[in-house]
Amino acid sequence: MQHKKIVIGIVAGEASGDALGSHLMTALYEARPDLQFIGIGGPKMQSAGLKVLFPMEKLAVNGYVEVLRHYREIVGIRNKLRKHFLSHKPDLFIAIDAPDFNLDLEMVLKQNGIPTIHYASPSIWAWRGERIHKIKRAVSRMLCLFPHEPKIYQDAGVPVTFVGHPLADMLPDTPKRDEMREAMRIPLAAKVFALLPGSRQSEVKNLAQTYIATAKLILQRLPDARFLVPLVSRETRKIFEQALYDFDGEQLPITLLFGHAQDAMIAADMVLVASGTATLECALLKRPMVITYRVPTITWWLMKGKGYLPYVGLPNILCGRFVVPELLQHDATPQNLSQAMLNLLSDKKAVAELEDVFAELHRTLRHNTAQKAAAAILPYLKPA
Repeated sequence: MQHKKIVIGIVAGEASGDALGSHLMTALYEARPDLQFIGIGGPKMQSAGLKVLFPMEKLAVNGYVEVLRHYREIVGIRNKLRKHFLSHKPDLFIAIDAPDFNLDLEMVLKQNGIPTIHYASPSIWAWRGERIHKIKRAVSRMLCLFPHEPKIYQDAGVPVTFVGHPLADMLPDTPKRDEMREAMRIPLAAKVFALLPGSRQSEVKNLAQTYIATAKLILQRLPDARFLVPLVSRETRKIFEQALYDFDGEQLPITLLFGHAQDAMIAADMVLVASGTATLECALLKRPMVITYRVPTITWWLMKGKGYLPYVGLPNILCGRFVVPELLQHDATPQNLSQAMLNLLSDKKAVAELEDVFAELHRTLRHNTAQKAAAAILPYLKPA
């Protein structure tokens, strides 16, 4: 007799959530082979067994202007998803980050008797802290990645579990730069810069020209410099290739990579990285970095002043101080970015101190995350 599958609805909205989701799915499968996952996710979650209802790329937009431009489409997807899950009720729903999309969906599902797990706390400690009230109504349990987050939910009466960050489990304590360079056929003596413009199409559009101009300035100072640009999709690669053509960058010593962001960071002496999860990856790989970000001007002014912290990069947030430079919006000029990277690169003492800081951060976040998250979720499922 074949047992009925336990159905889990699951939604991830961007590349970092896709990675979180795939590891969680694998850990849950190990404990419960009778599970079936259905919803929204990227290639990693699909490889782990997700049945996709809508493409994840539709949700991967950021900033007020970009969200407004795609608002009707995104709301349409959420409405269709809600209708599907209410007519074909899953045993559990897991929202992976993407709070602006997921919280409204979670609220409806929870009201209809479906337990809801939110994996990765929204940054309510950084801005929009009032969302805690909505979270309390929408979420059966919050799974937090960072150690300073659980108290916020405990104080608000939201069930919470600290699970650590999966990147801390996945990434090595001591990345092997020389071996990576040999594999990538990069001279060991070369000065290598990894340029990470983000995973969303809008991010790459906003940063590509600046990154290309920054590489040109670095090359004037370091003629043997090499540049690695990892891009997560065909669409983002096309955007960057077009920028290289438009802004006379085709002759630069730039290697475009399809994915392989971690490989690029391991091989690099210095990283220029768009704010986001990639900044944490870079810290856990013990690489010096400069954090940057640019959004449309109206988005910047709408967001400016809403934050509670003086920094936006995860390494600085988690350390509670500026351990790496942040050059944002109008400060994110090629001149400023190239100078900041070259200054840090030439300061061997500062680089060594950063490596020590990042090693301690790595130890703090390593908690066997996927298994710990799965253990927090399993009590919400029917017994096998």
